[in-house]
Amino acid sequence: FYDFLAFPDGRWGLVIGDVTGKGVPAALVMATVHTMLRTTIQGYSSPGEILGRVNNLLVAEIPPSVFVTCFFALLDPQSGHLLYANAGHEPPYRQYEGQVAELWATGMPLGLMPDMCYEEHETTLSPGESLLFYSDGLVEAHNPEREMFGFPRLSALLGTLPGGSALINFLLAELATFTGVTWEQEDDVTMVTLQRMPHLPQ
Repeated sequence: FYDFLAFPDGRWGLVIGDVTGKGVPAALVMATVHTMLRTTIQGYSSPGEILGRVNNLLVAEIPPSVFVTCFFALLDPQSGHLLYANAGHEPPYRQYEGQVAELWATGMPLGLMPDMCYEEHETTLSPGESLLFYSDGLVEAHNPEREMFGFPRLSALLGTLPGGSALINFLLAELATFTGVTWEQEDDVTMVTLQRMPHLPQ
């Protein structure tokens, strides 16, 4: 799942997550987490605090061995300042100055154990820079030879073109070429891009 959450001070929360399992049980857990996130932001203002609160609520609600990975970023759209925390999800990729890097932060998935702490990191997106949020269904997709699409391939592809809205269609086309026409999708493939637009000349 993914979501965009508006904060009263003008900042935006960007969240992407993945639930273990499939079908109706996983969908119910996903809906529960979605509701918890939207409720929790009313009383907390940092990604680490929000993930910690949702984790404690979720531990009491979901069956054993079920958990949720989640990356939560809080963006100031005026300055480009980004504060983020991660609950076991794949780290987003940042495209900047012709380079590609991951946004690392450590933390246990949601729902496994109570009273978990989620470290926070921060960065500032300059005009023209982009982020790619994604689920593991992208990097764990297999071709007919059982080779995975993989993180190195994704990172290399991101280094070949600018970010923005065209990035998702580009990656989906690359994934289709890699997996072939007989591919049976094994997991959800979710992608979200964020780009700080370049300053326009006056």
